[in-house]
Amino acid sequence: NLSSFVPSVTSILPKTNKDFYFLFYKNELLFKLENNIATIPVIKDLKNFEINYIQYIGSINGENCFCGEIHEYVIIPKFMYFGNLKSLAHKLSEDMFWIGGRAVQIVNWNNDHKYCGRCSALTENVDGERAKKCPKCGLSNYPRISPAIIVAVVREGQLLLAHNNQFPKELYSVVSGFLEVGETFEECVVREVREETGIIVKNINYFGNQPWPFPNSLMIGFTADYAGGEIQVDGKEIGNANWFGSNDMPLIPNGLSIAKKLIDWFVDNH
Repeated sequence: NLSSFVPSVTSILPKTNKDFYFLFYKNELLFKLENNIATIPVIKDLKNFEINYIQYIGSINGENCFCGEIHEYVIIPKFMYFGNLKSLAHKLSEDMFWIGGRAVQIVNWNNDHKYCGRCSALTENVDGERAKKCPKCGLSNYPRISPAIIVAVVREGQLLLAHNNQFPKELYSVVSGFLEVGETFEECVVREVREETGIIVKNINYFGNQPWPFPNSLMIGFTADYAGGEIQVDGKEIGNANWFGSNDMPLIPNGLSIAKKLIDWFVDNH
């Protein structure tokens, strides 16, 4: 529950020694690990650290949250480690995981737009806004958000699941894919399901949405009914697809993902 998190570009609260710092080195997050519980370091844990490109993210429970980067020559205390954010999904508290998702995207955006993509001049942060502006040609760049659909397709009490060749060997999930220019969400659902599995769908209904910071997606979930077609996979992106009943599920995603929520919805309702 992130109800206590207040996102912001500029800090209103005074800084304290309990402010959280989401620090990255080569896209890995610095975390404390004590009794197998991962937490985000606070500034009093980070004495003598040189932190670069500090950006404010917001506050939680009255404490500020910042993000930034550190160099390889920083000496890390014994109880701190670096880890891939996705691998920390079940070690961090849920609120810190999602704030970490904001942090990694802001750090990457900062790196990707240090220079103007149009004229290559050094960009500047815009006051009060999450934007980088070129002082020379005026081009503004905001953090990139890539919308993608994810859909549970149902046919006579069975769910369409596909194995993406980038997944671990036995893992299956619901169909997903990025929007193309000029597409509605519903058009994207139809196209992605057809391209990946050869199936035609109807009765597309909105399910929910979720930011997914790997690297910068916003997943928009849908449910849909089978309307026709036979399963045909391309073999390149999708290695296999099939219909599964709630009692014969393959290995599926776990944890916080909207993919898991869609599959749980199917199992609960079929």
